[in-house]
Amino acid sequence: MNPPLICRLALAFGLAASLGNAAFAADPIASVTGAGLPPEVAAAAAGIDAEHIRSHVRFLSSDLLEGRGTGSRGGDIAAEYLAAQFALAGLKPAGDNGSYLQKVRFAGTQTLTTTTMSFVPNEGEALPLKLFDDYVVADQSLAESAIVDAPLVFVGYGIEAPEYQWDDYRGVDMRGKVALIIVNEPPSTDPKFFKGDALTYYGRWTYKFEQAARKGAVGAVLIHREDLASYPWSVVKSSWSNESVALADDQRPKLKAASWVQLEVARLLLALSGRDLDAAIKAAGTREFRAFDLPVKLRATIESHVRRFESSNVVAMLPGADKAAPRQAVLYSAHYDHLGVAPEMAGPPEMDRIFNGAIDNATGCAVLLELARAYTSVKEPPPHSVIFAAVTAEEKGMLGSKYLGEHPPLPAGQITLNLNFDSFAPFGVPESIKLLGADRLTFYPSVEKIAKAFKFTIEADSRPLAGSYYRSDHFSMARVGVPAFSVSLGDKYVGQTREWAQEKSREYTAKTYHQPSDEFRENMDFSSSVEMARFGLALGWEALSLPKSIAWLPGDEFEATRRMSERNP
Repeated sequence: MNPPLICRLALAFGLAASLGNAAFAADPIASVTGAGLPPEVAAAAAGIDAEHIRSHVRFLSSDLLEGRGTGSRGGDIAAEYLAAQFALAGLKPAGDNGSYLQKVRFAGTQTLTTTTMSFVPNEGEALPLKLFDDYVVADQSLAESAIVDAPLVFVGYGIEAPEYQWDDYRGVDMRGKVALIIVNEPPSTDPKFFKGDALTYYGRWTYKFEQAARKGAVGAVLIHREDLASYPWSVVKSSWSNESVALADDQRPKLKAASWVQLEVARLLLALSGRDLDAAIKAAGTREFRAFDLPVKLRATIESHVRRFESSNVVAMLPGADKAAPRQAVLYSAHYDHLGVAPEMAGPPEMDRIFNGAIDNATGCAVLLELARAYTSVKEPPPHSVIFAAVTAEEKGMLGSKYLGEHPPLPAGQITLNLNFDSFAPFGVPESIKLLGADRLTFYPSVEKIAKAFKFTIEADSRPLAGSYYRSDHFSMARVGVPAFSVSLGDKYVGQTREWAQEKSREYTAKTYHQPSDEFRENMDFSSSVEMARFGLALGWEALSLPKSIAWLPGDEFEATRRMSERNP
């Protein structure tokens, strides 16, 4: 009997998941049954197959797809592949015009090597900078050539947050100037002040550029610090040496120069002004801080290749039993895009220039496809509709999910939960998970119950300063009120110490995350993806089976938006 037939028989009986892969939980049916799933749903969950996941990851991260760049041929192939898989699973199209594709219009800007930038003091010699090594920059105004010659203003963390009585821009006219900004947000251990040691959206680089533009600045320069950004300069370099992308119809104010500089470059810049960077950063973390002018200009000529193009979210639906009045749909999401192919200017000729994105995020897409197959294997429809969305342009600022949130296949008020899957390291069978933001929902007791059935320990965020809740696609749904969180792996695996897992995670961040080395390997262990898919199915089915919709806890930042969306379904 050949292996594929054995696989089909195992799936038919809802038994074990994978051939020739690492050991899974001793009894997957016990876990899913213990989670309260009906027998047929439990069998579908137990039948989630590591070899299916392996096949999806192998294809999506192959060189053929050239890194799945947004608006690239490889990205379009990935979208068509995902649409075909949704169709094979038996899902209904939920994109545009009866298709699986939801078209999104973009404008892309590729910074060219002819770009120059320097800091020019009022007195003394200029400080020239080297593109990619010292700084990265993008012109958000979509001009092919832009000249910036404007004074710099140090605005601390660049945050205006009335609810925390904080305004770094008070008393400052930023029109025609360039903001110099510290990454992250004011240090705090008080959960009532910028949520203590957990990053809020105010600490995200996207907010800082948006706010500087709203204030009338022509440019903004973020000071990179690895301890605060939670990733090394190499990640900034690889991300920003590629094309910057925006929604084509976005009418918000834009910067001519959206830039990052290395910490040591910022140190030299402050020295040109007769100031100490460390002292300035310390002062910026206090309420006494006031923004101040620097006797230095940013002088830049930014040359760009500009293009307008389309990419697609891939959206499908499994109709629920409540066809007359859908009120509690569950949305599963994962981003399929990655960084594409690095421009030749980003490294030596012999460098592997394809950012294959095997872990980030072919694994999440593979989980999404296996969930689709599992749901459609159940004979009876789910209590409410289930939406599956593979979104584009996550790596460009979560733009595909932003568009999906603004144009959902069902009104936001009718979606009770968004579960997002973004990167599952192939390190083995997980014993712990991270569910950033789940504790903000009335659904959390159910989450704890299901995690216990799977014998998962729920870990707190080990890097709260990273602001993980605001760095993945579930955030786009939260912004329109949908209760949302991402399902992530923790720091404990069967047969391994916590220290081992933490070291593997550090190594991944340093050597693989957003690097061409994120490639498919035959020895990858996809048991983590299998367990996350099973867990995701149990969570989703529980949400579909609740007597009423999930809500944000009282006082949450998204509670008011949710109430408004439910009043206007």
